[in-house]
Amino acid sequence: MESKSIYILAIESSCDDTSAAVLMNDKVLSNVVATQAIHKEYGGVVPELASRAHQQNIVPVVAQALAKANIDKKQLSAIAFTRGPGLMGSLLVGTSFAKSLALGLQIPLIEVNHMKAHILAHFIDDETMKAPSFPFLALTISGGHTQIVQVNDFFDMKIIGQTLDDAVGEAFDKSAKILGLPYPGGPLIDKYAATGNPLRFEFPIPKVKDLDFSFSGLKTSILYFIQKQTKEDADFVKNNIEDICASIQYTIITILMRKLKKAVKLTGIKEIAIGGGVSANSGIRKILIEAQAKYGWKTYIPKFEYCTDNAAMIGIVGYYKYKNEAFVKQDITAKARYLIS
Repeated sequence: MESKSIYILAIESSCDDTSAAVLMNDKVLSNVVATQAIHKEYGGVVPELASRAHQQNIVPVVAQALAKANIDKKQLSAIAFTRGPGLMGSLLVGTSFAKSLALGLQIPLIEVNHMKAHILAHFIDDETMKAPSFPFLALTISGGHTQIVQVNDFFDMKIIGQTLDDAVGEAFDKSAKILGLPYPGGPLIDKYAATGNPLRFEFPIPKVKDLDFSFSGLKTSILYFIQKQTKEDADFVKNNIEDICASIQYTIITILMRKLKKAVKLTGIKEIAIGGGVSANSGIRKILIEAQAKYGWKTYIPKFEYCTDNAAMIGIVGYYKYKNEAFVKQDITAKARYLIS
């Protein structure tokens, strides 16, 4: 591959954030994200509304990313885009735009697995972050996924544990909904938990074999607990919100850490990286930092802007794929279900 700088335009549209980024090699020149506030009215993401908003946002977001990077589209080396997993309607907008632009500019097209991008975001050249060494364990935690992935190389990954039902992000948001908190509720649980007693209320830890997770039972137990308490005291949630949130967060973190400790024991790998929207949770970040001294791990936590869905993480995968000439043809299609393999 030529030694000159590689310019990647990356597009992310897997759920309800429209994002575009420009990377020069592994360095981010711009990373623009347009969020969709309309979903707050419905207490969750409405797929049809998300895809319509992507259609409205994608052209101005891409234009802004190019302008912020001070790059002309003719300088681009390739277009990288999220192929999946995600909402099909949302993915189709980004996929179609990327294919059309690559065709018009006559430059290579690169497809990216959204969850691999969360993992490889650690390799963005940023002075505030340090990249893990191979092999490492990645805990990918988001609204739609909860996985432990053994990462042997940039393109050699294996899922060694995953949720059997709900994702951890959903557990946070659904618990918040039970408490009457607005969407998205996960960050609000984190906020209230900061001043609460995590041992005040006890919730069950699900017994799941091997390295897999389950959160559906926990959600049900929280629902029944709140229903029971509010029958006795209508103001129970209002008067105990900090302790309830702290106890919920403590339980979820305990579930994650037990599996992660087991994964370290089974694999012997002590390099741990997190990724995905829930990795922005302050409680999870704190416990992983403490794990370095407590268990002798090396832990890697991305910047907040690379935790949530963003195009910069798509671009870093695009950069490494470009160096390998791992391009795709125009007949490529979006995949709502797209497993790491």
